[in-house]
Amino acid sequence: MVSQHGILYAVHLITNQFGNLVAKVCECLLRNGALTLQAIVRRTELSPAKVRNCLLVLIQHNCAQAFILEESVSGEDAGEPGKALTQYIALFVNILHRVRFSKFMDVVSKELGGSCGELFRGLLEHGRLTVKQIVDRAGANAKESTNTVQEDLGKLVMAHYVECCPAPEPLVPPPDADTKKRAKSSKVMVEPLTLEQRVMAVAMPSAMRRFSFVPNADQVADDQQNVNQPPSKDVGEKRKLHDLESDTALEEEVECNWRANFEELLRRLRHKTCVDTIKVRFDDAAATVLSAMLEASRAEEDKVKTANSVPLSLNTIYEEVVKNEKNHSMTFDHVRTCLEELSCPPTFVKTDDESYSIDFTKITEAAQSEEIESIVLKRFGETAYKIFRLLFRAGCLMETDKIADKIFAEKKETSKTLFKMWQDGYLLMEKLVVGGTTTGPSYGGSSYLLWKVNKRLLRETVLDEMFHAALNLNLRLAHEIDQNKEVLNLPPDKREGPDKQKFDRLRNVRLLIHSSLMKLDDAIMLFHDF
Repeated sequence: MVSQHGILYAVHLITNQFGNLVAKVCECLLRNGALTLQAIVRRTELSPAKVRNCLLVLIQHNCAQAFILEESVSGEDAGEPGKALTQYIALFVNILHRVRFSKFMDVVSKELGGSCGELFRGLLEHGRLTVKQIVDRAGANAKESTNTVQEDLGKLVMAHYVECCPAPEPLVPPPDADTKKRAKSSKVMVEPLTLEQRVMAVAMPSAMRRFSFVPNADQVADDQQNVNQPPSKDVGEKRKLHDLESDTALEEEVECNWRANFEELLRRLRHKTCVDTIKVRFDDAAATVLSAMLEASRAEEDKVKTANSVPLSLNTIYEEVVKNEKNHSMTFDHVRTCLEELSCPPTFVKTDDESYSIDFTKITEAAQSEEIESIVLKRFGETAYKIFRLLFRAGCLMETDKIADKIFAEKKETSKTLFKMWQDGYLLMEKLVVGGTTTGPSYGGSSYLLWKVNKRLLRETVLDEMFHAALNLNLRLAHEIDQNKEVLNLPPDKREGPDKQKFDRLRNVRLLIHSSLMKLDDAIMLFHDF
């Protein structure tokens, strides 16, 4: 469930990039869930043509997905087979990714080089492209340039940074009744899949199809025959019947649309966060060992929020460490020592019969708790910081006097701080009455106030506040730009005196706000995506 400030923030991002009409349709989907075209028209009071165009923009840029949901028709048509209606759902996560394009570009450029990064930029800007459109955008007029572009695209697909687009209108079956029963009877709490997750699970092609790229066969044939004539068909066009029969998979590949694979990019950013967290808590050597484990087990991860990595032997980890020339000085015993340190409580690395696996959940929770502690310290002060650390680690209800004794603070100050944190949603409070009767509140008995940190609710509260802060920063940036339109429209050689001072101030403000937004988005990813 997306919070109110999360919806407002997502709508603001869509408004800035695609305008008010597209944002209106997007907000309608975010607030109401999956809707048919007719339902969106009724709620937005826009014409069907405008709504359809807005939906096409959102789908093109991977911010919405069309699907068909099987459902039985009640009322007058009862007894008839279920009708299939095309519905549309907003992809909130992909909307948030639009502010992370610079981070994604940095990941791709560092690993695969600038040419692949430039190719990847086109997919981020345009959402979905065919091979022909990718080649045309790169300005590949000669055969050598075309081959280079296709080689770069092949590298991106091989690294899983680019994927084949999902099915345009997948048929989504209703939730399995047997699955519901198993989840109900099971003692382990199983979180049911959301509609968005179910839709995307059905829409995504198989792994082989999703990450399979074959260069343009027509171009290859022309190169072999050395024919100085234009090819008979462009990339993306259908072939003749005998070509289709001889190579169906290649034909499907030619027709495929390609887009950025946000899941793989998020995994890379999650790995970076894990390494940074370990580096702060331990040292560079421990971070190096963890980074090697992440690289060795990367291929086995099938989703972003993987709880644990696959088990790795000590030899495998050491071999991965010394692959980097900078780590040749690390000995086998040094790697073993680092693993033993990481295996100590809170156990960031699990050990089992000489094999080691990363506990992503523990590392993520540690990073989240550090972020929340920093917020509490800045917002409520040192006393609140001590209280929060005590209650967060205790994980149970604790009475006011006991809290004051544990942190060596006055009871009055402790009580005042507790109430302030409770009012802002950082603590839960329960009242316990001992003795007395039910004729009145604590009549004839004693009452005690008990305090506790609910980690799940607290993370939701903090995440909503982060969305609110990001929205405010974006609105402040828009206000600053609007107030200085005249200065921005002046030619550089005419900005003198007060105008130059205003321009310099605006430039500094924009740099500061953009920097703050990037750091804030790192925190949002930590709580929302990791």
